[in-house]
Amino acid sequence: MPNRNVHTVHNENGWTNRYENSNRALGYYDTKAEAQAAGREKAIQNNSEHIIHGLNGRIQNKNSYGNDPFPPRDRK
Repeated sequence: MPNRNVHTVHNENGWTNRYENSNRALGYYDTKAEAQAAGREKAIQNNSEHIIHGLNGRIQNKNSYGNDPFPPRDRK
């Protein structure tokens, strides 16, 4: 199964987690903190990215759990 990025987004009833390019919700949550925690766990299980959106829909933060497309440089 390919890595599937998890998005934490706001909706009219609170917060939800969704896979990228999918309208199906992985779960509904009353608070952003609850949604972020569940989204982080799902991203860790999938070795994927967790993308967190704000109330306005813009990306606020990204976390990589697995194959990081932009790993930090080695400092020498």
